[in-house]
Amino acid sequence: MMSTVLPYLLSGVSVGGQYALIAIGYTMVYGILRLINFAHGDVFMVAGILMVYISASGLPLYVSIPLVLVLTAFIGFLIERVAYKPLRSAPRMSIMISAIGVSYTLQNLVLYITGGLNQYYPSIPFISESVTIGTATTKMVTIITPVLTLVLVIALVMLINHTKIGMAMRAVSKDFETSQLMGIKINRVISVTFVIGSFLAGVGSLLYFTNYTTVIQTSGAMPGLKAFVAAVFGGIGSVPGAVVGAFIIGICENIIKGLDVILIKAGLSKQMMGLTTFSDAFTFALLIVILIVKPTGLFGEKTTDKV
Repeated sequence: MMSTVLPYLLSGVSVGGQYALIAIGYTMVYGILRLINFAHGDVFMVAGILMVYISASGLPLYVSIPLVLVLTAFIGFLIERVAYKPLRSAPRMSIMISAIGVSYTLQNLVLYITGGLNQYYPSIPFISESVTIGTATTKMVTIITPVLTLVLVIALVMLINHTKIGMAMRAVSKDFETSQLMGIKINRVISVTFVIGSFLAGVGSLLYFTNYTTVIQTSGAMPGLKAFVAAVFGGIGSVPGAVVGAFIIGICENIIKGLDVILIKAGLSKQMMGLTTFSDAFTFALLIVILIVKPTGLFGEKTTDKV
């Protein structure tokens, strides 16, 4: 039984790590601006498209990969400065509409460039190689993803807890207006937050598209939504919560995808077949249950509004 479940479990851990890297961007931006950056999934997709075109230009991968990450971080910075900064004092709904506008702008820009055709992601040596673990054969990226995710999360937590910019980020997250009065450079803090979130989404895209080898303009929609669900599930505003939520969703989703095979191996009735159809629906059903049982998420703090 374990030999049947193991490939799906490994795949779930890998996908969970990739969702976590996207979810951190959602949770950090929300923690500081109280804004759901709906364009974040599309930044992840644009990172994939950039990798396709930059690697096709003939640049070696050791140049292409850092260049893609830097450009993705810059796109995040640019989006914040152009679409969100001018609306800083506007009603929150205006910023949300702006975020949706940025999302569709990025999608249509990529549609124009690619003509809507599938773009094939380049094979990255080492992480694209096959490896056998027990009874499961998988790609090396499956092993690297959770390890790299945890290393990046630890580095991020260290940055937040032990650096000047991290202290400023925590202060702004707690009280935006007071931080401004205390002389913290709000615009700088927000820009750094977007840069970090976009950089991590770029790393996530490298890992994700190594497994799912084609990129189109809508490739960021479902991973972005699932990462957002992971952030809410873990307690939006909490980095550890986003990571735990992402791993839980990734593992559960992939176990459900393998249910047909698992049930057949277990000798259960064929009437139970077809449950794999609900692998995506499960993610959103789980969100509804969590919001009913614990509206703040697993690690979210209960807040009280001052009257």
